[in-house]
Amino acid sequence: MIFKSLVVGPLGVNCFILGCETTGEGIIIDAGDDASRIIDTAEGLGLTISQVVNTHGHFDHVGANRAILDHFKAQLLIHEADSPMLARAADVARAYGLQGENSPQPEKFLTDGMEIVFGTCRMTVLHTPGHTPGGCCLYLAEEKTVITGDTLFADSIGRTDLPGGSHEQLLESIRTKLFTLPDDVTAYPGHGPETTIGHEKRHNPYF
Repeated sequence: MIFKSLVVGPLGVNCFILGCETTGEGIIIDAGDDASRIIDTAEGLGLTISQVVNTHGHFDHVGANRAILDHFKAQLLIHEADSPMLARAADVARAYGLQGENSPQPEKFLTDGMEIVFGTCRMTVLHTPGHTPGGCCLYLAEEKTVITGDTLFADSIGRTDLPGGSHEQLLESIRTKLFTLPDDVTAYPGHGPETTIGHEKRHNPYF
C-alpha cells in the first residue's frame, strides 16, 4: 500500500494520502489546507483519488476539501454528527484569527464498523466520540496501522473543552476502540508524531 503523510496548514495537521499499488486508486484523509500541494503529491504518486475522508469536522482538518473534491471528482465521507461543522468552518477559523474555507456536504456518512475500500486495500471505521461527537479513527488491520485524528496523540489525547467535547467519552472511546487493538499497531494522529498502541497503553499519562 502507498502511504504518504503531509503536514498542512498553520496548525500542523497531518494529512494522509493512501493508495492501492495495484489499481492506483487512492484516498485522502484530513485534507486540512494546502490543497495544491496535496493534489500534486497524490498525482506524483500516480493516484486517482476516489474518496476524501475527514476524521472529524474541525476547520483545520477540512479546509482543502472543496478544491480536492472538485479536482478529482471524489466523494466526501464524515460522520453524520460532525457534518454540520462543515458549513461553519470559515467562521470558526476567523474566530481563531485564521483563514478557513467551508466544505461541501458529504456524499456518505461514516459509521462504526464500516469498511472503506480503495482498490485492493480496505480500512475499518472506528467511531471514537469525545473530541467531537462524530470523531472517527481509521484502522488498516493488514498494515498494522490506525489513523487516530484528534482522538489519541503520542503521550496525549484530544482536547475536550471545545463544543461537543466530552473528556469521559473520549477516554472511554480510547479504552474500548483503540486500546483493544494489538500493541504493535502504529498510530498516526492528526497532529504530531506517530506512536504505537502498546506505548500509549503503558505510558500515556491520561491512563
